[in-house]
Amino acid sequence: MPENPRVLRVVLLGAPNAGKSTLSNQLLGRKVFPVSRKVHTTRSQALGVITEKETQVILLDTPGLISPAKQKRHHLELSLLEDPWKSMESADLVVVLVDVSDKWTRNQLSPQLLRCLTQFSQVPSILVMNKVDCLKQKSVLLELTAALTEGVVNGKKLKMRQALHSQPGPHRPSPAAQGPDVQPVRDPQRMGWPHFQEIFMLSALSQEDVKTLKQYLLAQAQPGPWEFHSEVLTSQTPEEICANMIREKLLEYLPKEVPYNIQQKTEVWDEGPSGELVIEQKLLVPKESHMKILIGPKGYLIAQIAQEASPPKLLAGATNQNCLQGLGPGMDADRLTDSWLAWPSLHHICRVMPSAGGRNLP
Repeated sequence: MPENPRVLRVVLLGAPNAGKSTLSNQLLGRKVFPVSRKVHTTRSQALGVITEKETQVILLDTPGLISPAKQKRHHLELSLLEDPWKSMESADLVVVLVDVSDKWTRNQLSPQLLRCLTQFSQVPSILVMNKVDCLKQKSVLLELTAALTEGVVNGKKLKMRQALHSQPGPHRPSPAAQGPDVQPVRDPQRMGWPHFQEIFMLSALSQEDVKTLKQYLLAQAQPGPWEFHSEVLTSQTPEEICANMIREKLLEYLPKEVPYNIQQKTEVWDEGPSGELVIEQKLLVPKESHMKILIGPKGYLIAQIAQEASPPKLLAGATNQNCLQGLGPGMDADRLTDSWLAWPSLHHICRVMPSAGGRNLP
């Protein structure tokens, strides 16, 4: 730990599929959290760590906020309902992410999100508007900004015309606001949140915007002891990351409710004859029809999932012990000593077993 450590705990909140995990991966500079186009890819709170010089930023990537009624209706895990709220209890800063390319959700913050912000109003918050390059008209962006902030940022009324002309480019910190101080008002019926300290606008194609946001987060850190070693990237175990990456591909390739009903169980996690890390994961499928979809014609789909879930080398976490660098077929396998765990190649996903009916596959 450095002589003058600084730390910041950041919670990412947003609607399901708003892009929280994608943003977390961009901030971390590594693919740590699973990402897919389907909702509820993140099933529970996941933690990532950014460490630069004397500063450590802890990112809490949470499931998309849902209502108790939706959780009950769709039989979703309690973690999807509870984890965002639990994360707020230890937060130093809240990042609210809105996908402005989504016409259905971009015009207002959800009641669940507003309720969470209201209950933890003492926690500073910023608004991150994502994929602003997808909007062809700047006027739409300004209208969304006014709606999501109720025309107030950092206690000042926004001057939208000034914001339009004085802040060119895809990224804009909070517009220069000149106006009377606005007193906080708690209104459960509001559509936006008038207590954001800053606004950041990110382009889906530009990494510079993400770098600017990252530097802002580092600057907000306060004196305090680090929670993790300087080289730790995530609190997830290699097994958890492996399961998440396989699940990402299940969500990507399987239709409708099929991937949500599959249970994963790691059967083998061992060193192979050439020093590679061999992983065998059993997928428990509740219906025979779902199993046929998963396997695909002549086993093509399950083979495709296995292949794409095996990036040859990706930093995943930290260990103080010797570890293996799993490599793809035909590549040399090397050992890493006292280093960080490189992502192991997924050598096998070879057993698919229905949990009710059907037959076991070799």
